[in-house]
Amino acid sequence: SATGRAIAQAYGPHMGRLQLELGGKDPAYVAPDADVAVAAASLADGAFYNNGQSCCSVERIYVHETLHDAFVEAFVEQVDAMVMGDPTDGSTYLGPLTRSAQLAVLEAQVADATARGATLVRGGNALPGPGAWMQPTVFTGVDHSMALMRDESFGPLIGIQSTSGDEQAVELMDDTEFGLTAGVFTPSQERAEAILSRLDVGSAYWNCCDRVSPRLPWSGRRHSGVGSTLSVSGITAFSRPKGWHLRAS
Repeated sequence: SATGRAIAQAYGPHMGRLQLELGGKDPAYVAPDADVAVAAASLADGAFYNNGQSCCSVERIYVHETLHDAFVEAFVEQVDAMVMGDPTDGSTYLGPLTRSAQLAVLEAQVADATARGATLVRGGNALPGPGAWMQPTVFTGVDHSMALMRDESFGPLIGIQSTSGDEQAVELMDDTEFGLTAGVFTPSQERAEAILSRLDVGSAYWNCCDRVSPRLPWSGRRHSGVGSTLSVSGITAFSRPKGWHLRAS
């Protein structure tokens, strides 16, 4: 996002339109009526697919207090089954990070969360060897004073926070400078729409996460970017209309 702001400022004098797809801190909420097993499987994949190195990776999880412990248990079971190793091996789920600099970001967020009283449930350590490797890391007992709940991680790191209900979940999910995607897990379409319609995000997910469709616009809010890609909106964003006023004679 800092790079995007610098590009926008440099391009301003040219009076052109910009397409900027920037960062995210995408949240998901597990409502009290959610299927814990389904939510845990989907969100573990959403958080750790490609080692969390996706702009729409799930980076914050909020769980209703009545499901919190059961969800954490199911989520950790999913994480424990993830194989880390050579990404060219078909059995590997977690490979290395793309940049060693990102490893330093993750280690700083882990240290900050630990110092502020979060509970480390899994992982938390960098691994030796060539390349940049980080264990899939799960924290509970987190809050928004911690960097891992505010700043983009872009790696295999997730915080799970207990909530008292839908209203608090909305407040926490929208408490961010980003606005790329958000997801809600609940069997109730009415509940999902009521929550998602209040969030300032470009893509809303009901019982899913971390996906795109060529039929739907892909856009960000706030510091997650400007403009749109994919769908008719994306085509329009990369074109400029011209009005032709014609008279044969």
